[in-house]
Amino acid sequence: TVSHRGYIKRVPLSTYRAQRRGGKGRSGMATREEDVVTQIFITSTHTPVLFFSSRGMCYRMKVWRLPAATPQSTGKALINLLPLAQDEGITSILPLPEDATSWADLQLMFATRSGNVRRNALADFENINRNGKIAMKLDAGDKIVQVAICRPSDDVLLTTAHGQCIRFPAEDVRLFKGRDSDGVRGIKLEEGDAVISMAILAHVEATPAERAAYLKQASAVRRGQSGDDAEAVAEPEVDGEGEAGSAELSPERYAELSAKEQLVLTVSERGYGKRSSSYEYRISGRGGKGIAAMVVNERNGRLVASFPIEESDQIMLVTNGGKLIRCPVDGVRIAGRNTQGVRIFKTDEGEKVVSVERIPGD
Repeated sequence: TVSHRGYIKRVPLSTYRAQRRGGKGRSGMATREEDVVTQIFITSTHTPVLFFSSRGMCYRMKVWRLPAATPQSTGKALINLLPLAQDEGITSILPLPEDATSWADLQLMFATRSGNVRRNALADFENINRNGKIAMKLDAGDKIVQVAICRPSDDVLLTTAHGQCIRFPAEDVRLFKGRDSDGVRGIKLEEGDAVISMAILAHVEATPAERAAYLKQASAVRRGQSGDDAEAVAEPEVDGEGEAGSAELSPERYAELSAKEQLVLTVSERGYGKRSSSYEYRISGRGGKGIAAMVVNERNGRLVASFPIEESDQIMLVTNGGKLIRCPVDGVRIAGRNTQGVRIFKTDEGEKVVSVERIPGD
């Protein structure tokens, strides 16, 4: 388990006995009041784990080297386990498959604040010593925002602080051979803008007309279930490929698209947010200016997070004033991509949300 404040530990899985559903469960980690468990991995002691830092370094450690502890203990701070610099933080933690033969099918996608992306074979990070290795060459002032495991068939979604986003196929980024490159442009940024998140989305083959028809139908279903005038899901751009509303979806096709739909949570620094369907984010070429991810105005402020979320998950918002709120994600309305969203966290004057963590469901 890994906590928001950077504490990590390993606990034998047998400690967590199977319980009947509906029970209260048991503690997964004793945390301070302002801390919470954000990542849980089921691994073995021989599983290699990669730690990527904001300064572009990669550290590797096998699970047996992590502190063994009880469910009640807090674990050990990552800064005491890895040779991190003063201003260096861990941005991504990735447990790898034990079977190294499966690595050939997996790749790593990097994203930086300046809008650059890079794709590497997972095998490039097979041999890393205790002091770490340079994972990505960064310009002065640039930082790694996120590193994620992807497949060539996946899509990449980049979101910026000024409310722009772009979705493009992972294969649009050529496979780099070395680790000392700063990558290629993923999104073209305006002056003062920066990438705040990268998400890997499953690719779904659907025409613009099918996407528009699905969104319209799904919006009507959700409005009927909630019984109120929920904000309608906006129809996507059709890119000149015919009328958006001309497609008729069969019940089978609607069910197929519904099963593959992902919901993307977007949150702003003033505590507003919303969930939008992954079909709202049309696929385009890499390197463009992108489309609106959420309305950025005086009420909302800049964006701070955007990532796929499950209905059973919870989220925790943390402000620069040290306040936090933890709430179930199903209370956040599903709305159109180019909308303002609803209030999740009422922030004080001058206070901003600086971090949004996904807490996996039970």
